[in-house]
Amino acid sequence: MPQIILLLLFVGAGLWLYRRFVSDAQHLAGRSRVDEKERETGASGTLIKDEKTGEYRLRRDDE
Repeated sequence: MPQIILLLLFVGAGLWLYRRFVSDAQHLAGRSRVDEKERETGASGTLIKDEKTGEYRLRRDDE
């Protein structure tokens, strides 16, 4: 019985790590596409509009 519990823990940890890996890979691929598009257009960043103030600012990496 302890072997089954240990096996289930390993499988659960493996699934969690796999999902995290895929999520990070998708995030990096998306960021890479944005960087490539900025290089092609010669832009130094992407401006987004702040809904509260109406001012434009550079997009941060976590957005």
